[in-house]
Amino acid sequence: MLTSLRISNIVLIDKLNLGFGSGLNILTGETGAGKSILMDALSLALGERSDVGLIRSGCDVASVIAEFDDADSNLIQLLTESGIDYDGEIILRRTLGADGKSKAWVNDVPVSIKTLKTIGNNLVEIHGQFATHALLNPAQHRVSLDGFAIKNIPGYASVLENVRKKYYEYNSAAIKLDEIRTLLERSVAEHEYLEHNVAELRSLNVLPGEESDLASKRTDMMNAEKNAAVLNDANEMLGRGGNSLESQIYSVAHILEHVKGDTNPYSEQIDKLYNAAELVADVANKLTIEDVDTDTLESIEERLFAIRAAARKHHVLPDELPEKLSEMQQQLDAINNSDEELRKLQNIVSNAKKEYLDEANKLTKLRHQAADNLRERILCELPDLKLGNADFTVDFSTCDESANGQDEIVYMIKTNPGMPFAPLHKSASGGELARLMLAMRVVLTDNKTAHTFVFDEIDTGISGATASAVGNRLNRLASESQAIVITHSAQVAGFADKHFKIEKNSDGNTTTTNVREIVADERLNEIARIISGAEITPESLATAKTLLK
Repeated sequence: MLTSLRISNIVLIDKLNLGFGSGLNILTGETGAGKSILMDALSLALGERSDVGLIRSGCDVASVIAEFDDADSNLIQLLTESGIDYDGEIILRRTLGADGKSKAWVNDVPVSIKTLKTIGNNLVEIHGQFATHALLNPAQHRVSLDGFAIKNIPGYASVLENVRKKYYEYNSAAIKLDEIRTLLERSVAEHEYLEHNVAELRSLNVLPGEESDLASKRTDMMNAEKNAAVLNDANEMLGRGGNSLESQIYSVAHILEHVKGDTNPYSEQIDKLYNAAELVADVANKLTIEDVDTDTLESIEERLFAIRAAARKHHVLPDELPEKLSEMQQQLDAINNSDEELRKLQNIVSNAKKEYLDEANKLTKLRHQAADNLRERILCELPDLKLGNADFTVDFSTCDESANGQDEIVYMIKTNPGMPFAPLHKSASGGELARLMLAMRVVLTDNKTAHTFVFDEIDTGISGATASAVGNRLNRLASESQAIVITHSAQVAGFADKHFKIEKNSDGNTTTTNVREIVADERLNEIARIISGAEITPESLATAKTLLK
């Protein structure tokens, strides 16, 4: 429901803040007061095309903010998909610059004008001379008929759900059948390729974690080979056996022992030499060189490189090669068994299609029943709306299978006897079309596709009992939702839950349009003015009182 509309710098409007309520909201005013400006401003907020001519003279930027307090599940999903948070309120904001650039936001999130319009269409349905919303779109006709049928045809919802279920079963089987057929078409080349690669990977027989284990072993063995070379150099320096470093140290110590004197001045050094000789002997005994099996290292490297090459070939990690082998084996098995699988799937698809068509035919019969019911109820509404010569029907044609059945549905209308039926949006215009939409919406109100309905020019060419009938139906429609109506009819205005007056004021230099809610005597006088014109007469006041009762 539209709760408020804030307008800044739109044509004759400087600043305006309107608060709407549930039920029937009526706007009246003298000709030229600016009723169309309100429609233009609301349309701008809902994502319609912008025009710099809407910007108030002397201003650089115009803006409109429309606030709504409710959203159905479809709209909430749309908001979520658009990255917009919803906490029970929806705020549409649109600005228009003098340079022609337009910007839009929903709940303070910048959006494209296309997204704004999509969201706006889910919130408001406009009926007027230039409006082409909701029921004028043939794509919505099946949706609205199904909604009507669910409320009025016993068992309809169950059949509709069965059709959707059977279609998904049939469609899933058909998709799988297409995949098998496609696989068969390329099976020869694919079979040779898969067979070669499966044999190659099976022969390689890679185990999970094997590549990292081999890499670790390779590193260890390469380090052992390097260490052996280092130890060999050390042993050569120590000179095991023969004229070794150990014997040389012993020889030096023995020679020094022959130094003459009361005491040998080198006795301490001689002890150190003997200790060093023992240390060298100990080190030499422990410097054992481990043999490195070069054949084993080569085999490890050969397998490691083979595993890595296979991983590169199949664009996977080495540890994923077993999974790749399983995947290709399944593909190969599918090709080998494709003929049998094809026959099975053909039977499954055939049976699923039959079950789907059986349910779809049931749905079509119920839809025809609902269409007859809808036609009867709409025709009952038309005479009182000065559309007694009009006729309405639902055209059925067969379309491709879908989750919604096989029916393509278009609402058809003819406004004069002897004329052929034509699609709804091509058969009426202006106030006639608005009254026709009103009749349809009253009948379909339990399946409304928007929370707010806006009617403009709905009273064109009517008065008296017809205008009263229009007001009555607007009141019925608004009781289930919200209706905003711009009218010149006193009879229509008398049904208002909230009444707004549109006024144009001028101080000689500046002209502005203002809109304000009127109640009590002021509302009585406004309805009397609509009846009698500029001069309010006792008779018009009496009639106004009657209408308000």
